Amino acid sequence: MTEERRVSDSQVETVHMLRPNHMNAAGRLFGGMLMQWLDEVAGLVAKRHTRANVITASVDNLRFIHGAYQGEMVVIIGKVTFVGNTSLEVRVDTYSEHLDDGSRHPINRAYFTMVALDENDRPKRVPRLILETEAEKAEWEAAEKRRQMRMKRKEEGF
Repeated sequence: MTEERRVSDSQVETVHMLRPNHMNAAGRLFGGMLMQWLDEVAGLVAKRHTRANVITASVDNLRFIHGAYQGEMVVIIGKVTFVGNTSLEVRVDTYSEHLDDGSRHPINRAYFTMVALDENDRPKRVPRLILETEAEKAEWEAAEKRRQMRMKRKEEGF
């Protein structure tokens, strides 16, 4: 029997309070710190979906939309958007959350390709993804296009 999981089964949300050690010289969240947090969330989502160890194969469309500043909260939400044979794509969205009214504003979006590993650190088959909403179906279709672009870049040596 083929394993299947819903998008909601592996979704992860983390929250970080921005402190002085998270800031760059310009007083905004250091991009490298955010990239670490994004990779951790993508890994947690992939582990939940596969119930296996995973590695990061690539990161696509890492877009910094807006800065985040000390004292703000950073909310990071990850979810599976696509599964292949041994890999899966995880979308990670980042928001700054304002303490005064609880409003969230997007600051970053990235797509991670994660590979599931067996006990010998060899790629292993991942569970299928159950798509329940129109938004999940649309995300799957967009992920297929991103996958084709990744394959083309790989063929061309990029």
